[in-house]
Amino acid sequence: MTIKIKGITDLSRFDALYRDEILLAMRRVVESGWYILGPEVEAFEQEFAAYLGVNYAVGVANGTDALLLALRAVGTEGKRVIVAANAGMYGTLAALDMCCQPIFVDVNPKTALIDLDGAARAIKRSEVGAVIVTHLYGRMHELEEFARYAKSYGVAVIEDCAQAHGARRGKTMAGTVGDIGCFSFYPTKNLGAIGDGGALVTNDAGLAVKLRQLRQYGWTEKYRVGSLGGKNSRLDELQAAVLRVRLPYLDEWNAARRAIAERYATMIDHPKVFVPQVGGVEYVAHLMVVRVKDREAFLTYLRSVGIPFDIHYPIPDYKQFAIAGDYADVNLPETEAWAREVVTLPCFPGMTESEVDKIAFLLNEWGGE
Repeated sequence: MTIKIKGITDLSRFDALYRDEILLAMRRVVESGWYILGPEVEAFEQEFAAYLGVNYAVGVANGTDALLLALRAVGTEGKRVIVAANAGMYGTLAALDMCCQPIFVDVNPKTALIDLDGAARAIKRSEVGAVIVTHLYGRMHELEEFARYAKSYGVAVIEDCAQAHGARRGKTMAGTVGDIGCFSFYPTKNLGAIGDGGALVTNDAGLAVKLRQLRQYGWTEKYRVGSLGGKNSRLDELQAAVLRVRLPYLDEWNAARRAIAERYATMIDHPKVFVPQVGGVEYVAHLMVVRVKDREAFLTYLRSVGIPFDIHYPIPDYKQFAIAGDYADVNLPETEAWAREVVTLPCFPGMTESEVDKIAFLLNEWGGE
């Protein structure tokens, strides 16, 4: 039984379905001779904002810059920032880049999302400038009540939506509840470019103006710096044109991802392999994650039968070598349990039911020893 998948996301197969549209969009940009902050970026910003039902979208160079500029725009420099420690360190790095002190909060054992009750307690205990809420693995957090609570303390809520494009609760889209929503368009994302890209979204006109200044040196107009802390972080025309092609397909692709995750959940039946809850429009299955008690033996088995895998994420932020000495007293048991046990399986639009069934069958055949 052979698994003919290149990785947990097979971009070559996925992109082949839309290659002609993408090439036409790229040709349009090349023929225009306009490559930075032109009509394609402006049009994509408008289309993405309309899709989310938000007033403003601001394209930037990547998702990490989006987090950094969001923190800068809401004025967190030198303050404390609450983050989860199980999301690849992107929010933590943005906070450190702002000379902020990360405050790590444990996660919900069932969802791996940041424990908002724990975040609320952290807000009460110490002066906090912002909370970064990551919609991890494609699951949108239930955020409205917490956002109101944080606002009552003057704490900004930044949504990290890099894995949750199109996730929604009712009519409310991920990225539109907090002060600013941050998106990555890295190629493997639910809405991906053909290189790096990112965006920030907000309903606050003042924040939108600030973000547009910060993404381009802090300019209020060309060569006039009105805001300190600006940088060169612009979504380019080529990536915006490709994203315009792909955006109309996003809901269809999310439905396909969700169907794959639900099929895995139905087919996997092994006492040592736990499938977290999948399903619902608040879940867009960016990553198909399972938990395995004896992970090293499991990974050895996956290699032997040719099933691609990854681990999102193996090291809690506070245990990363670069900062571990400063956080030796931090102990978050649920975060560490997920880090020890998590394994990511293939999941992408274009993956067939028979491929999912083959992978599930092989997982069920694992001896677990």
